[in-house]
Amino acid sequence: MQTHIPPRSPDRRSLLRLGAGAALLAPLPRIWTPRPGPGKTRRVILVAFAGGVRTRETLGTPGNVPNLMRMAREGVVFPRVRTENLGHFGAAMTLFTGISEARGIRDNARGGDPTVFEYVRKELGWPADQVWISTSGGAQQANYSYSLHPDYGEAYGANTLDGDGVFNAEFRSIVDAYGKPKELSPREAELLARMRAALLAGREEDSQEDAASFARVESFLFDELRNGTADLRGAGAADAKALRVARNLMAVFRPGLLGVVLQRADVAHGSYNAYVEVIRRNDAMLGELFDAVRKDPELADSTAIFVVPEFGRDKDLNVRRGLDHGDGSDDLRRVAMVAWGPDFRRGAEVLEDVRSIDLCPTVCELLGARARHSRGRRLRQLFA
Repeated sequence: MQTHIPPRSPDRRSLLRLGAGAALLAPLPRIWTPRPGPGKTRRVILVAFAGGVRTRETLGTPGNVPNLMRMAREGVVFPRVRTENLGHFGAAMTLFTGISEARGIRDNARGGDPTVFEYVRKELGWPADQVWISTSGGAQQANYSYSLHPDYGEAYGANTLDGDGVFNAEFRSIVDAYGKPKELSPREAELLARMRAALLAGREEDSQEDAASFARVESFLFDELRNGTADLRGAGAADAKALRVARNLMAVFRPGLLGVVLQRADVAHGSYNAYVEVIRRNDAMLGELFDAVRKDPELADSTAIFVVPEFGRDKDLNVRRGLDHGDGSDDLRRVAMVAWGPDFRRGAEVLEDVRSIDLCPTVCELLGARARHSRGRRLRQLFA
């Protein structure tokens, strides 16, 4: 669907409509370092390799996922993660809440169960710029950032950036209308001021510190636009954008918790080949994120990464030579998770069954929080 773009002086409504994926939930404080948890892990990246991805096309076909295999060789593989339901929205939400979420593929509303983002922000006192989620599925996936639980909610939510929200051609055209200077210039400063006014409308600026932190976010957004995130095209482009944004968020903000939600593997319904192409591209982008962490001395020694699908796909091809998700087979109900980090075993494989609801409490414990409402259990097999 095409969106009309005002050529000059976009107002707040236009900016927020075009960049609906940029939900900045609170004024952001100065750069901050997570406090120590129980181990070496200070930061966690949780990648929901969502859209329905079978193990056959990932760890079962190493040539498709060379970067995931690198992580697996240095970390822990769980090849038998039991999924809790078969609707994309609810199954992915389950990863973040630790509760089996009975929500269908077309549901589009916040849940009532607290998310991992809310747990760590409330219990650890983390500020807003330490918790992010980068998504590829638009408004529906923005619901993962926080719940409607009365004890948690928006005040403890994650900042949300959507790969096809801010980082789309329409939003890019606003920047282009004012030019693309290589360095900060009066014209770019004017555009940043316009966005700041849009973001801060209806808020009270408590201090110059708050304004400076908003400027950091704005600069990040425009750097992403100038550096080509909006220009990613082709199969799975929205997933590629979400992973590119995640990589750069780690470099700029060094957050304590970063969620990434992919979705484009669901093209499998109509084409097995297109599905495999998305998996391969996502693996390449995951490799960029993995290498960025490994090459940064601070991040390499303090960051854990989890990669897990929300569920798999059917055992057999459908009449369109694609793969649906409804046959109840092990290919659908069991997925493979890879975990890599400073506190984890190396080169280990866990053959016993675990559950997707176990991820949320495990992440919380790694960071020193408790998932009080989760029904999952700590993945003790991660640790030596």
